[in-house]
Amino acid sequence: MRARPLTLLTAAAAVALVVVAGCEAKVAAKAYDMRDHHATQPQGQPQTQLLELLLRAITPPGQPDEALPSPGFRGLQARIQRATDDAAASGATLSVAVLDRSSHQLVSNGNSQIIATASVAKLFIADQLLLQESQGQTTLTPEDHQALNVMLQSSDDGAAEKFWAQAGGDAIITQVASRYGLTSTAPPSDGRWWNTISSAPDLIRYYDMLLNGSGGLPPERAGIIFDDLDESTPNGIDGYPQRFGIPDGLYAEPVAVKQGWMCCIGADWMHLSTGVIGSDRRYIMVVASLQASDDATARATITQAVRTIFPNGRI
Repeated sequence: MRARPLTLLTAAAAVALVVVAGCEAKVAAKAYDMRDHHATQPQGQPQTQLLELLLRAITPPGQPDEALPSPGFRGLQARIQRATDDAAASGATLSVAVLDRSSHQLVSNGNSQIIATASVAKLFIADQLLLQESQGQTTLTPEDHQALNVMLQSSDDGAAEKFWAQAGGDAIITQVASRYGLTSTAPPSDGRWWNTISSAPDLIRYYDMLLNGSGGLPPERAGIIFDDLDESTPNGIDGYPQRFGIPDGLYAEPVAVKQGWMCCIGADWMHLSTGVIGSDRRYIMVVASLQASDDATARATITQAVRTIFPNGRI
């Protein structure tokens, strides 16, 4: 079924890459300091190549190449800015963030504003419900599991209503935010799950921790969620097209997505496209758009933004 401009987070050549402060990519500088490098260098410039050479030089023997910065991230900051500017020219405000989970490099357009999540909140509902099941606090029938699948694959609002009440309502969001350390995520002010609020950095962090298990949901239960996101249907159960943003923009990549949309926030349509990218689920992307237009135009805008960021349909 709901957003607005994140910055390229610092990168420096160093001994190790570590994730800090909600997935910010930092490298502890030892001999070379290249902070703010990507924010100032256009695509393919020598300093980008130097950064990769330095990181290769300090990579211990046997460490896989995927821990190095992705070649697809070369010039990414500039492309994200171009997509943001193009969308603004069409009357849309974008929030964009992309994380390379191997190198811990996060690139964004600087917009960490609070956003309404619409149907993306169904991720939190499923997470809390599956955790309760794993802990023996609730029992899900085969029919419940089928309804959960349809809720995630085809964005069924009826299933969301049922599970929202069953798993605790507002407490779902409070508990998920606590488990994952989501500082911008909060329950809806009116008790309606679709008005749950979050931010692009929080959603990036949520997906990353859901994948690595550090948010508390057992891996086999997290696998249920990702299996469903892998099977996201072309249209929601209400008939609304779900291929906007990541699916149609990154058409050459395997993607597992949860989409959100809603009208009207003021005069704006809100579209939110979130998910993991690649057969190895190496990348996480969140892109949100607010645009005063008809729904088809708004969907086209967010899809074109992803295509501008990744013009070959892949990372």
